[in-house]
Amino acid sequence: MRPTILTRTRRLLGASALALLVGIGGVSTAFVFTGQAANAQVQHAAQIVVPQAAQPQAGFGDLVQAVKPAVVSILVEATESAAQTTPRRPGGSGRGGNGGQFNFNFPDLPPDHPFSDFFNQFGQGPQGGGQDAPKPRQYMAAGSGFLISADGYIVTNNHVVQDATKVTVVFDDGTEDVATIVGTDQRTDLAVLKIDAKDLPFVSFEDTPSRVGDWVVAIGNPFGLGGTVTAGVISGTGRNIGGSSYGDFLQIDAAVNTGNSGGPAFNIKGEVVGVNTAIYSPNGGNVGIAFAIPASTVKTIVSQLIEKGSVTRGFLGVSIQDVTRDIADGVGLKAAKGAIVREPTPDGPAGPAGVKSGDIITAVDGTAIADALDLSRTIAGKAPDSTVELTIWRDGAEIKLPVKLQVLSAEEAAAPDQKAPVPPAPVPTESSVGLTLVPNSDGSGGLLIQNVDPDSQAAQKGLAVGDAILEVNNTQVSSLDQFEAAISAVKAKGLNTALIKASRDGEARFIGLPLSN
Repeated sequence: MRPTILTRTRRLLGASALALLVGIGGVSTAFVFTGQAANAQVQHAAQIVVPQAAQPQAGFGDLVQAVKPAVVSILVEATESAAQTTPRRPGGSGRGGNGGQFNFNFPDLPPDHPFSDFFNQFGQGPQGGGQDAPKPRQYMAAGSGFLISADGYIVTNNHVVQDATKVTVVFDDGTEDVATIVGTDQRTDLAVLKIDAKDLPFVSFEDTPSRVGDWVVAIGNPFGLGGTVTAGVISGTGRNIGGSSYGDFLQIDAAVNTGNSGGPAFNIKGEVVGVNTAIYSPNGGNVGIAFAIPASTVKTIVSQLIEKGSVTRGFLGVSIQDVTRDIADGVGLKAAKGAIVREPTPDGPAGPAGVKSGDIITAVDGTAIADALDLSRTIAGKAPDSTVELTIWRDGAEIKLPVKLQVLSAEEAAAPDQKAPVPPAPVPTESSVGLTLVPNSDGSGGLLIQNVDPDSQAAQKGLAVGDAILEVNNTQVSSLDQFEAAISAVKAKGLNTALIKASRDGEARFIGLPLSN
């Protein structure tokens, strides 16, 4: 029999694990999984069935009554690592409204956490200012989660249980069990826990993706209150919130606060549509913009964590960027979609398979690619050592290339080192597009920009002094004559935009440069 949680512990749950912050806001969300790996181990499944009468116009009471037993609070004891022992922001995101009624202390995200970019992009780094780092210490925090199998598999966020020394699962009736961590995935911020039990109520993931405007009900443990229900709609899909390598978040307007992290968002059939993970907030409280990891992503990641305890991803080996309208015009591509290859990475599979700089990947295995993030997600979802067929736009025509993927590792994901251009001494010469160019004397090729006409299209597209022009429409240029010849060749094809490959601080990128007639 699991002991009933004490009132004192209930209060400790208020110190809930900080989810994800955008600006100064706190984050929390959650979702549910019912993959084959989990179900295969369940002999006496007690899957929840929501009554047909649970319609939104009649309220959500029947739905909540059915699914709430599968939603749990997660109490975490942890020791902060050296990387985490940074001073906490005074008042930070852990402070709620109502005149400071909720005045809890929440652990900051580790500096190396993939969502730390949320702080940095708004100048609100997780560290405080000017204080000596405190010594490692024990802290207690809380989040949310949900059962996905009758034998005790639970889904939550990785950041809820990261660095945990003890994880306690608290049920809706107040009983509790100590859980073990089966596996975590930092890139998607997902984790799977396990308790020793049987015949537990559990929930399933949706099979058909919900649409913008569909109802969602979020249940979780905000501010340690436990069992809190909020409702709203899906406000948007495919959101890229900047902190994740794989994006594709659901945006919902159901109230989500600190402590909701790792909890589920349900549709009106009682199926999990996403795991609440982050909020956008200027003040640390709910403002109606929350982000959830969609069920399709959760199912894939959770099944791997249950089967192997870790996640492996496919690796293509290319540095890429989005295809803008100017880039599409420069290569004769009708739609500004796909991902343009800056460079194949050293020792990656793409280069030997024939992928070149300037190629635009428009589809993988026949599925259209919208942008660079879409390509990253698609390849990451493929199994290592599997072969994919890339549809590539090159030299005004479509070709197909098979590539056998490798295993993505931290080293392979890093961008290749390139030499930064060194300004040379030759006499600069002005080009026909408002750029003053000189040959690159450091031996790395290309032309260096020594001046930009502020009224030119080149200036408007962001080209600047010190940038190196490497190619024009996939043709290498190392002299002004070669540059002008390449520009003329673009015009001769009837195109009004040149595809410029430029390098800044050693990082190559493509720019669509409109040309005057």
